[in-house]
Amino acid sequence: MRSECYQIEDFDGEVLVKANAIELLREDLARKRVKGPIGLGSVNDCYMPLEREVNLTGRALKVSAEFGFPVHVMTKSALVLRDLDTLAEISERYATVSFSITTADDELGKKLESIAPRVSERFRAMRILADRGIQTGVSLMPVLPFITDSEENIAAIVRQTHAHGGSYIIPSFGMTTRDRQRAYYYARLDELFPGLRQKYERAFGDRYHCPASNADKLTKVFYEHCERYAISPRIIPYVLQAAEQLSLF
Repeated sequence: MRSECYQIEDFDGEVLVKANAIELLREDLARKRVKGPIGLGSVNDCYMPLEREVNLTGRALKVSAEFGFPVHVMTKSALVLRDLDTLAEISERYATVSFSITTADDELGKKLESIAPRVSERFRAMRILADRGIQTGVSLMPVLPFITDSEENIAAIVRQTHAHGGSYIIPSFGMTTRDRQRAYYYARLDELFPGLRQKYERAFGDRYHCPASNADKLTKVFYEHCERYAISPRIIPYVLQAAEQLSLF
């Protein structure tokens, strides 16, 4: 998101709230004839701290439930539990919640994502969702080269997902960077992992895609553990219900 292509100057201090979003959503859903899944959180986390005040996601979910639309929520926040009842209602048709988790270690997680809830909190939230019958799992991306790309970390995430009722993990063994994203990331490496920036520069230069240093081995370990713990490497998709021809009489 920090990339210049998004034309956002104050990434850390400015949050724009679409005040009439719920009214527009209601108008739009009322016109839809096909009820496909609604995705929340694919660009920005839909449960950022401001959501505690504005409740935009919570209200959007209620409208989705009212009109019978399935949803896929993507977040790294346990705040999703505030909408547990609404999600349980939607799940009678289809609902899934994907938690962004890239390390199983709380301390490393807090280092990498200083303002996000602890990884253990996300796993606890996953357990609560699963116990309510809501499909839930992990978005395992990005996997940071030389930081979270160990076999032990990948195996631990699979085990913890299984232990907390998750049914799937969507992996991507590497990361992407561009312009201002790269500059910010390298500055954070200098601060948190002195000397690691030079390793990145030697390995990747200005490349957009930065694969994990042992991506092939990690992939093998990942699939072996998924098979062992009956974790799917993809979400069980929503199946559109076939339209029924009404009788003339």
